[in-house]
Amino acid sequence: MFGQIFEITVLNIRNLPARLGSSSVVVVGIGGVVGVLVAILAMGKGFESALDRAGAPDRAIVLRGGSSGELSSFMDTDAMNIVASMPEIVGSSGELFLIQDVPKRSNQSPANLAIRGVAEAAFEIHPEVEVVEGRRFETGKAEMIAGRKAAIEFEGVDLGATMQFRESSWTIVGFFEADGSAYESEVWVDLATAQSAFRRPGVSSMRVRLESPEVVDAVAKRVEEDPRLDLELRSEEDYYAEQSESLTALITNFGYAVAAIMAIGAVFAALNTMYTAVSTRSVEIATLRALGFSGLPVVVSVVIEAIALAALGGVIGASVAYVGFNGWTVSTLAGGSFSQIAFDFAVTADLLQLGFVWAITLGLVGGLFPAVRAARLPIVTALRGE
Repeated sequence: MFGQIFEITVLNIRNLPARLGSSSVVVVGIGGVVGVLVAILAMGKGFESALDRAGAPDRAIVLRGGSSGELSSFMDTDAMNIVASMPEIVGSSGELFLIQDVPKRSNQSPANLAIRGVAEAAFEIHPEVEVVEGRRFETGKAEMIAGRKAAIEFEGVDLGATMQFRESSWTIVGFFEADGSAYESEVWVDLATAQSAFRRPGVSSMRVRLESPEVVDAVAKRVEEDPRLDLELRSEEDYYAEQSESLTALITNFGYAVAAIMAIGAVFAALNTMYTAVSTRSVEIATLRALGFSGLPVVVSVVIEAIALAALGGVIGASVAYVGFNGWTVSTLAGGSFSQIAFDFAVTADLLQLGFVWAITLGLVGGLFPAVRAARLPIVTALRGE
């Protein structure tokens, strides 16, 4: 049986050049499905990755109780000191989070640029933040450093440029990178200067470094139970996972919906192509059956041909998605911070594998029914060409 399957399959593959036009319909259709699916899911993966990279396992964020994010949170100095003095906390940084309308480079439409006021301690709490061009801002001066992606997305975010926020002028003195995280979509300024310029006493949040990730729950409970505080502490990883959850789910569901609609068309194209291939080779298949080849090898060989065409389409679609979209920078409004977050499409190995599985599945479905028809076709009828 395996010998028969091999012989018929080789015969089918050799005949593919004669059916190049119809076979390409399957390849292109399934390639389109895989390419669109992988590209859309890569957008969700990139957004999720940008927020995930902003979190560290031994770092936590402290917000006012009930706050959905930093923009709606507030802490005074006394509360900060109480939290900072807890024994499991080895470092802390009070941070002021603000947003300002700045035109986007792409279309000049206004968008929310995140401004983060930080003290010197923030660079120890956030070791991933590294100035790669220019220098850090100086304490007490209206200077700022901009994330690489903020410079890509926003008009006027250029080294040495001056930006106007309310009644103050700020000079960009450096660019920083932060391991591709959401911080790269922000500009950072001196905390005390920002509090004065924007008339905002206190801070929006605290970042604290813990002695180990295992003490997060214990510290969170201590903060919650302290009668002097109306605060809540969460690990950064949990916080950013929650921030990305809704948008990532929306993008993922949209990607699967679009791919499913396209897949229906691709399956019908595969069915039509394989039915046509079976019809044009009905005499050939009947001759093989008359020579003693059983029906199962015929079924398997036709399915293998369909899967081979689908696999080729999957490889092409995944390759186009990788070459065309991997690393492509876009931005979107993050619900928790109401600011623009720029991120890169991430065509990962698991997405490529998923696309290939989709291709094989579509090829199997598209080839199975024509294969069964070929095996069940009466030999006499097929030899007559009916």
